[in-house]
Amino acid sequence: MYIKMKRSFSVSWKASKQPRKQRKYIANAPLHLKKKFISVNLSRELRKKYGKRNVPVKKGDKVKVMKGKFRGRTGKVTVVELKNSKVRIEGIQVKKQDGSKVDVKLQPSNLQIIELNLEDRKRNGVFGKEKMKKTDEKKPESESQKTGEKESNTNKKNKEINK
Repeated sequence: MYIKMKRSFSVSWKASKQPRKQRKYIANAPLHLKKKFISVNLSRELRKKYGKRNVPVKKGDKVKVMKGKFRGRTGKVTVVELKNSKVRIEGIQVKKQDGSKVDVKLQPSNLQIIELNLEDRKRNGVFGKEKMKKTDEKKPESESQKTGEKESNTNKKNKEINK
């Protein structure tokens, strides 16, 4: 069945090969969905460390430009514009005709995250696994001793019942 795309954003509309409809879907999407469109690749070290390939970029992340005029430059993210799906980076500026300098808006697809900003509680919960692993390693040892005693008691009872 053919579903025509509405003028406003529609969740029921699935996909189209036509680029104009894809652009329309992205342009009319609500902000909570647009956040997914500003995902940025993680560096190889961060991929191995956290087991994820990309993450929505946030203010304070350290980023490297991978494509375009500013390729190879790094800096901290100063502004994330969800409405335009653009990112501004500290130190990457263009000189205007009147001599003033303006931050360049870059597409998130042309960036790579080098260092994550873990000050946010939600992000720290997801990506602060190292802290969690250190505390979890200590707990199971004591729990395994307790469960080992319980298992031996249940094994003894099972053996008595089987006799």
